[in-house]
Amino acid sequence: MNIKPLADRVLVKPMPAEEKTVGGIIIPDTAKEKPLQGTVLATGNGTKDEEMVLKEGDLVLYGKYAGTEVELDGEKYLIMRQSDVLAVMG
Repeated sequence: MNIKPLADRVLVKPMPAEEKTVGGIIIPDTAKEKPLQGTVLATGNGTKDEEMVLKEGDLVLYGKYAGTEVELDGEKYLIMRQSDVLAVMG
């Protein structure tokens, strides 16, 4: 994979959704909650108004509807603005 986000955008690999069972019933993938944390895989250079503070490898929390989902090589990723990231977990 060779993708470089532009400006103040970051590429995030979401954590896998947790497998949940309710009384022995397995919840299908389509009904699972979207994960709200992931790992930054690549960052843009920032803008003249906003310095890039995130870096590759950061574990981040983001909003439920943040970013745009993209699929590369069968894997799902999110591209979002740095301002959509709520916190860095450390």
